[in-house]
Amino acid sequence: MAARTFFALAVLLGAVSAPSFGADAVAGRSYFRAQCALCHSAETGDSGGAQGPNLQGVLGRKAGSSPDYNYTAALKNSGIVWDAVSLQNFLANPSGVVPGTAMVIPVPDPADRENLAVYFAAVRDGTLPAEQAPLRMAPSAAASGADAVAANAVADWKKDAPGRVHRIDINSLPAPFATASARNVPRVVPKPDGAKLAVPAGFHVDVFVEGLSGPRSMLLAPNGDVIVAETKAGKLKVLRPSADGKSATVTVFASGLQQPYGLAFYPSPEAPRWLYVAEVNRVVRYAFQAGSTKAIEVPEVVIPQLSPVAGGHVTRDMAFSPDGKKLYVAVGSLSNFAEKMAKKTVDEARSWQAQEGLGAAWDNEENRAQVRVFDVLGGNADDRTGGTFTDTRGRAYATGLRNCAGMTLEPGTGAVWCAVNERDALGDNLVPDYVTRVQEGAYYGWPWYYLGNREDPRLAGERPDLAGKMTNPDVPFTSHSAALNIKFYNATTGSSLFPAKYHGTPFVVLHGSWNRGERTGHKVVTLPMRHGKPTGEYVDFLTGFINEEGDAWGRPVAIVVAKDGSLLLADDGANLIYRISYGK
Repeated sequence: MAARTFFALAVLLGAVSAPSFGADAVAGRSYFRAQCALCHSAETGDSGGAQGPNLQGVLGRKAGSSPDYNYTAALKNSGIVWDAVSLQNFLANPSGVVPGTAMVIPVPDPADRENLAVYFAAVRDGTLPAEQAPLRMAPSAAASGADAVAANAVADWKKDAPGRVHRIDINSLPAPFATASARNVPRVVPKPDGAKLAVPAGFHVDVFVEGLSGPRSMLLAPNGDVIVAETKAGKLKVLRPSADGKSATVTVFASGLQQPYGLAFYPSPEAPRWLYVAEVNRVVRYAFQAGSTKAIEVPEVVIPQLSPVAGGHVTRDMAFSPDGKKLYVAVGSLSNFAEKMAKKTVDEARSWQAQEGLGAAWDNEENRAQVRVFDVLGGNADDRTGGTFTDTRGRAYATGLRNCAGMTLEPGTGAVWCAVNERDALGDNLVPDYVTRVQEGAYYGWPWYYLGNREDPRLAGERPDLAGKMTNPDVPFTSHSAALNIKFYNATTGSSLFPAKYHGTPFVVLHGSWNRGERTGHKVVTLPMRHGKPTGEYVDFLTGFINEEGDAWGRPVAIVVAKDGSLLLADDGANLIYRISYGK
């Protein structure tokens, strides 16, 4: 049945009515900030909306029409114009009203739906009461993260500087709910006068390209061009560096994609014939050769579906094995801690994981919170047989990785590495995000356990069979740092070649997140290695994005090593790319 028919039927049957007299806009704002603000903005000055459209002015707007977001065709074609009734119908059963929508999580309580509707109306009409408390909020009666900051003489992030060493001891983690779960969304502010990014001696930071639209990932082409994915805008762009490598021209390679993120070349990075792009729920490829600046044909779909359920985390990073025989794709979870996933008995869960992998989630988390692997067909790349797949469903390579937002292969060894965002709402210092080498067949804890085989109290007693079976990650970070990208420094020549001590070093981008009262992240760090293994420490390399008030004037998100040996750093808050160079 068509989406429009579903919607008409819902209205005809009176699934919901206009908001009642007792609906509360302030309660709607509270619900929105607790449940929706990670993906959406609604008021002027909000800094949410990293994964979804801005909802300011949503009432009276045609569904799928906001110019700053790339919607599913299902929502665009639904014919819905949002008002109090149509919005509540949709929130009650999103997939029923619009089959194929990427927004799949309902708002089950009718009162919450009514409160949201009057909240959006109050925002539109300018009648929303002024807040009586700052934006940082906590759902419990414990002291908020902001109160904790006030109690400290110097906020920890103010100590960040190039060379500062961090080590998170997983044996000394606090108990869940030792602090309240703060809501401290990073607010991007103008760059303060005189503000500079701090890097080690001998390094320099300059703007490389401006005027982008949410750059989220990058890939170096063999001729030195850089492919950039603008995820929300649904575009791929090509940056061609100038002769001196200090700036670049920008060309749109392709548009109209569904939240593109992961990028990879096949059959090799040195001699590509195809550019593979991981969209939010499939993988496509474009014919490509070094020097290409515009797609010459429509993309070919090579993996039609990554998960049966859309929504939630949209990052889909990917990489081919060095021999080209396997494609690894990271698929993030739908939710925070699988709170909407149907329950199974231990025996039922064991039966499921016997087919799907140790600790594999199910229901609306099927094929998610894991790295999946696909076997690549050989053949001739010229006749389109090479680089396709024997089984487009793939299989679990590793499970329990809540959101491997950044994935890379270690040069030389081919080992899979992930930068993982862990769960929220257990307190300021839980759960640490991390980077780890990903072992085939390993289970990394989500959603039932976390570091040190600690049980998530919200799922207590559900999976006793998994106790002691999780694999601890290599390098935990301060909780809510939001590790988004990892790259090994692999340059060997170039006018801006880094000193030898950085050669082979992993660089990690910490984007900063919302669930900590005291700001953290917003920087680039390195991971010391000893005998080919991470030591467990991480070291500040680039800092300075946070102002004295704790707001951020940049959101570092991705890095790539340029052909001249410099490091390019994408900032999706300021919509630009920096160039980190060494020497004169």
